[in-house]
Amino acid sequence: MNGASLYNQVQSTQDGPLGDIEQYLPLVKKIAYHLKGRLPSSVFVEDLIQSGVIGLMEALQKYNVTQGASFETYAGIRIRGAMLDEIRKGDWTPRSVHRKSREVSGAMASVEARLGREAHDGEVAEELGVTLYEYHQILIDTCSAQLLSIDEPDHEDLSEDQLDSHTKSPLADLADSGFKEGLTQAIEQLPEKERLVMALYYDEELNLKEIGQVLDVSESRVSQIHSQAIKRLRSRLSDWI
Repeated sequence: MNGASLYNQVQSTQDGPLGDIEQYLPLVKKIAYHLKGRLPSSVFVEDLIQSGVIGLMEALQKYNVTQGASFETYAGIRIRGAMLDEIRKGDWTPRSVHRKSREVSGAMASVEARLGREAHDGEVAEELGVTLYEYHQILIDTCSAQLLSIDEPDHEDLSEDQLDSHTKSPLADLADSGFKEGLTQAIEQLPEKERLVMALYYDEELNLKEIGQVLDVSESRVSQIHSQAIKRLRSRLSDWI
């Protein structure tokens, strides 16, 4: 859908009990810019906004006030889900990046199982058979893919059916089966700097550049730390994911 046809479709949308679609456009932009701060430069904020508007229109059409969630909450899920769907369709992450990410997680798991403690950068690099510089470059290269994959909720799992308080989502099933507790423990056991980056990124919702300013390190270094933390978590939670 091009910009002109999208504009015409928005303009032709009739006002309903939730009001004019234009009053929710700031929500679309807010989500787009927040998400853009976590994605590579190959993803353009204008494309995110366009996809988000489509998600907003779907939310306006499908929202049911009896579902137990406010419209803003429901719309936010649909808007963000539409943006993530568009990014996935673009296939901007090569398969080789995902393969390298799995290799790093596997190397970490092997080192930690052998030594009985957290794996250090040099030890993982040696396990992979690469230099420390090459290892750090792998962390940077695989960071963008992980920023998307670990941060995205499955918005179909959070769809209008799942927002009904009488329906359990797959995410709730995972939590009930102990995954949430396991993840919490794994995060608490991360090295201090990795734990801090995770807290600033996911709890405080800072982007990598902002975290770098807080820690007084480069954005690329934050990217390395974040990427390594994710791989460490995945290696320790391999039975779940």
